[in-house]
Amino acid sequence: MIFRWLPLLGLFTASVLAQTAPESMRIFLLIGQSNMAGRGAVEPQDKVPHPRIFALNEKLDWVPAVDPLHFDKPKVAGVGPGMGFARAVAEAQPTTVIGLVPAAVGGTSLDEWKVGGKLYIDAVRRAKVALQRGHLAGILWHQGEGDSNAQKAATYSARFAVMIAQLRKDLNAPDVPVIVGETGRFRPTGAAINAALATVPQAVPRCAFVSSEGLTDRGDHLHFNSASQREFGRRYAAAWLKLESAP
Repeated sequence: MIFRWLPLLGLFTASVLAQTAPESMRIFLLIGQSNMAGRGAVEPQDKVPHPRIFALNEKLDWVPAVDPLHFDKPKVAGVGPGMGFARAVAEAQPTTVIGLVPAAVGGTSLDEWKVGGKLYIDAVRRAKVALQRGHLAGILWHQGEGDSNAQKAATYSARFAVMIAQLRKDLNAPDVPVIVGETGRFRPTGAAINAALATVPQAVPRCAFVSSEGLTDRGDHLHFNSASQREFGRRYAAAWLKLESAP
């Protein structure tokens, strides 16, 4: 007899999903390496969802967003800038529903994100699924620790510009704002790449650079701690809101 009820059960489940799944979201793609993925310790405040912030999980399902957003390395994934960003945008735009698409992978270089590579293809795939529920409103990028030498830093801006140009094309979003964050100033080898990151907006239209001044690490001289990640996210949001409102 139970088999007779399965079609009705399916209809009921679909109905519930249709009522609860977010519609017409502003979608943000989160890409880069470990500091975008987040390595800060998850605290009770990070587990409290916001009614207008959702995340696309590993299974491509929309769920209420809480940290850790990423799943690149489940044993170490933690607080990144994504939730701080989303909460700040939600506060500034009280009717906006936000969809976060985590796609960052720790320990990766910019060359591993080049067009046609596995990371690039996966990010595009996830973004396209997300765009069924809204439009792309921003690309948040944090990467550079994997390119922290003078040779790679010298070509960083040009290489990044090529990747972003194609990403915008593939996602049919030629003018979508791009926000790029500085690596931690506490890193002894970070000067060259930070200087390169600061020049990225000169090579990429509608792009902003976010300073990491005053932010602190979690004790490893590599990853931002939780409080700094939340603040970093707010800085990303301020930069995005300024770009988004520009003519």
